[in-house]
Amino acid sequence: MKPPATINPGDIFELDGESGPVLVQLTHRHGTSSDVVRVLPRGDARDLEAVARQEALMVAMVPLSGAIESGRLKARRLGSAAIPEAARAFPTFRMAIRDKKDGVRGDVAYWWFWDGEGLVYSADPPAESEHMPYREVLSVDEFLRRARQLMSEIG
Repeated sequence: MKPPATINPGDIFELDGESGPVLVQLTHRHGTSSDVVRVLPRGDARDLEAVARQEALMVAMVPLSGAIESGRLKARRLGSAAIPEAARAFPTFRMAIRDKKDGVRGDVAYWWFWDGEGLVYSADPPAESEHMPYREVLSVDEFLRRARQLMSEIG
């Protein structure tokens, strides 16, 4: 597959997966980090607006643009759709900071939260933070593994 000339927020791609296609929507391109994408449930590619309105199965940072442009990832651009209101702001990612004693990782001491610009921390985070994605840039292979797992869970 020939990669698209430009990849922009709102673009929806069908990624080749061993267990079937994985649909993703690029929501953000971060200058110093990685692309942010939403993994979407399967839907009718003739109605990308409806596909995009679905709740994401996962939000992740992955070098999608680079992988597609270099040809390392087989992807087909289906088109573009409006990013849902709830996904337009850069998501806040979380990262656990653990106690370490004698070289052994222990319990979570506090959490870092990153909004794409700055970091804040909390030893007592709000309950809604449990649903925030982890701050990690996934390799393409790990991203596809996790996306396939989610896709298999929904059938």
